Amino acid sequence: MPQPRKSQVSLIDTPYYHCISRCVRRSFLCGVDKYSGQSYEHRREWVEKRLLFLSTAFTIDICAYAVMANHTHVVLHVDKALAESLPTTEVLRRYLKLHKGSLLTQKYVAGDRLTAGELVTFDETVEQYRKRLYDISWFMRETNEYIAREANKEDGCTGRFWEGRFKSQALLDESALIACMVYVDLNPIRAKVEKTPETSKHTSIKKRVHAIKNNQVQPKNLMPFVGNFKQNMPKGIVYSLEDYCELVQTTGRCILNDKVGNIDNCQSTILDRLGLNSAQWLTLTTEFEKHFYCAAGAELMMNVFKRHTHHQRIRGMGKAKVLLKRA
Repeated sequence: MPQPRKSQVSLIDTPYYHCISRCVRRSFLCGVDKYSGQSYEHRREWVEKRLLFLSTAFTIDICAYAVMANHTHVVLHVDKALAESLPTTEVLRRYLKLHKGSLLTQKYVAGDRLTAGELVTFDETVEQYRKRLYDISWFMRETNEYIAREANKEDGCTGRFWEGRFKSQALLDESALIACMVYVDLNPIRAKVEKTPETSKHTSIKKRVHAIKNNQVQPKNLMPFVGNFKQNMPKGIVYSLEDYCELVQTTGRCILNDKVGNIDNCQSTILDRLGLNSAQWLTLTTEFEKHFYCAAGAELMMNVFKRHTHHQRIRGMGKAKVLLKRA
């Protein structure tokens, strides 16, 4: 039975979540229909553009994504504090990128004066919009409904595009976060549709590698890597972008060459910091979804999340003890 979203999202435990959406009619919705031979590959670009656009409206950052032929992965960072600090005008500016808003919000934006009674309703509406700006369910809804409408319009039909609700996994510590990001970035490699991360279409790793190779700043619509921990850290992922891309490429080569449990001869800087060995790492980055359900992290973090979300038990606890235990 599907669980309510409140039992899968706990912002007091983590702002990081891995979300997966799968197509109902399988691969020919976003890939190539093996019966007719018709290509729907252009729809993958629709999904990618929509995700990156939504990151400019919501106070939700994209850490990693991969748009595959029949499913989409995205790792999100929820910035609730930013949403709560936004002035009314900024809340409306962001929300009205997506919707027309109410008559009162339109009136306010147009510069018209609101009565005392209207202001009460207006303030309630703004607070509702504010909460939506950091709501994962609203983010995924704005992604999936838009794509479904466009695809059905193109096909001249009605009906479902996605398999109901999206699946989400709370990423409770940095080991789970980095492993999940690499798992997402290497989706095309594991599926054997690409041979290198930098050529993997519609993925975050391709954008990051492209920026490095061309001496450009990090992609603005992706959460940045901000280097090693220091005082007054800016918002971002506390690792080097170069180290991360090198780890993704090395892991990808191991997957392609079927070198299970062995990451070349040199240990990655990131793996050293995470305290994970090669066998743990390659299992995480090839079987992440298989071993974890609604949350992933060290055993202690999983138990805390279980209490906060009122679960009696959480699938994956045994694997957390083995795979996310420091070597």
